[in-house]
Amino acid sequence: MKPRHTGWRHLVHSTRYSLKGLRAAWFNEAAFRQELGLCVVLLPLAWWVGDGPVEWILLAGSCLLVLIVELLNSAIESVVDRIGTEHHELSGRAKDVSSAAVMLSLLAAGLTWGLLAWQKYLG
Repeated sequence: MKPRHTGWRHLVHSTRYSLKGLRAAWFNEAAFRQELGLCVVLLPLAWWVGDGPVEWILLAGSCLLVLIVELLNSAIESVVDRIGTEHHELSGRAKDVSSAAVMLSLLAAGLTWGLLAWQKYLG
């Protein structure tokens, strides 16, 4: 089967789908809005807290990681909810595990920011 879009057309369509996904997350996921708001505040601070490109990318990357994991969590929750509203052990497990992934990404971001800030200001 021949792909419908290739080259630049594929890039344009993929970008459109990605923006549609970000829009859906913004309008439907309170946690995504909260985490994005936190990133909007923290990303400019990365230039102030970090000393050099490696620390800047660690700080910025940890923020972006949280958003990425939250998007995946939201996708998993949407698929599980689409399957049915009745409780099922595997559905609950999928939601719990994806939620745990968000928690761990937040922990990693907090540790990254905390340790680099500690090193710069208290170390």
